[in-house]
Amino acid sequence: MEEKVKKKNILTTFPRTFWVGNLMELFERGAYYGLNALLAVYLVKELSFREQSVGLLQGFVYALTYVLPILGGALADRLGYRKMLIVAFSLLTLGYFAAGNFDTFGLIFLFLLIMATGSGLFKPIITGTVARTTTEENSGFGFGVYYWCINLGAVIGPLFAIWIKGFSWRYIFFSSALWCFLMLLPAAFLYKDPESAESTKPIRQVLAEALLVLGNSRFMLLIAVYSCFWILYFQMFGSVLWYMVDFIHRAPVDEFMVKLGIPFKFDPGHVTVINAATIVLLVVLVSRITTKMKAIPVMAVGIAIGSVGFLILALTSSAWMFVLSIAVFSLGEMTAHPKYYSYVGLIAPQDKKAVY
Repeated sequence: MEEKVKKKNILTTFPRTFWVGNLMELFERGAYYGLNALLAVYLVKELSFREQSVGLLQGFVYALTYVLPILGGALADRLGYRKMLIVAFSLLTLGYFAAGNFDTFGLIFLFLLIMATGSGLFKPIITGTVARTTTEENSGFGFGVYYWCINLGAVIGPLFAIWIKGFSWRYIFFSSALWCFLMLLPAAFLYKDPESAESTKPIRQVLAEALLVLGNSRFMLLIAVYSCFWILYFQMFGSVLWYMVDFIHRAPVDEFMVKLGIPFKFDPGHVTVINAATIVLLVVLVSRITTKMKAIPVMAVGIAIGSVGFLILALTSSAWMFVLSIAVFSLGEMTAHPKYYSYVGLIAPQDKKAVY
C-alpha cells in the first residue's frame, strides 16, 4: 500500500523550479531540434554547400555544444543558475536569428557557433537543476520526466519546421530564435536558483575545479564509453539523412498515409520526429521499469539495443524497416540515457552538480 501511495504521488515530490526548468528545456530543445533536423539538408540542397563542408560545420557546432558545458556548469555553480540562463537564452536567440539572415558559409558558421555557445551554457543548468531538486528516491523518475520534455520538444520542433519551411527555409531559424527569446521570461521572472546553486568560491578556483573533473579517471572512462553511443546518435543529423534521401524508397510510407486520409510526404525531418516520438510514448514506462535497477547494467543494455537499431538500418532499403530501425535505436536511447544523467547526478559532489 505504501509503495502505491509513493508511486501515485511522485509528481508532487518535485518543487516548482523543477517544472520551470523542464519547461525551458522543452522550448530550447524544440528550437534546437527544429533547426538541426533539417540543417544539413538546407545547407546542401538550398545553399549548395558541399556535404563534407556541412559535416565539418556540424562537427564543430556539436563538439562545442557538448564540451562547453564543463565551463558552463562551473560558471553556473559560481554565478547562479538564473543569471546564466539569461545569458544562454540571449546567445541562443542571437545565434539562431543571425544565422537565418545570411547565406555565406563563414557567417552561418560563426553564428551557429554563437548558438552552440548558448546551448552549451544552457545544457548543464537544467541537468543541474534536476539533480538538485530530486532525491535518491525520485531521481530516476525525475530524469525520466526531464528526458521526456527533451523529446517532446524534439517532436514538436521538427514537425513545425517541416511545415514552416514551405513558406521559407529562413523561418526555421527565426522560429527557433523566437522560442528561445520567449524563454527569457520564465528565466527572469519564474525560475529560482535551487538551494546551494550559487557558490562563494572565487571564479578562478571554480574554473580550476572544473578542470579537475577531467582528472577523474572513472568519470572520464564513463564519458569515453558513452561517447560511442553518441557517435551513433549524431548520425541522425547527417549521414542517416543522406542515406534516407539516396537509398530509401519512401513511397510505401507516403501511400499508406494517403490511404488513411492523411496527405503526407516522408521527409528527412521526420527522422528526428520518429526518434523523439518513440521516446515520448515509452520513456516514462521504461523509466518506471528501470528506476530501481543499477545504472551501469541498464546503460549497457540500452547501448546494445541502440546498436541493433543501426544494424537493421544498414541491412535494408525498405522504408518501413528504416522506420523500425530508428524506433529500435530510440528504445536503446531511452533505456540508457536517463540512467546516465541520473547516475552522473548522484555521483557528482553537491557543489559541482552542473559541472558534472
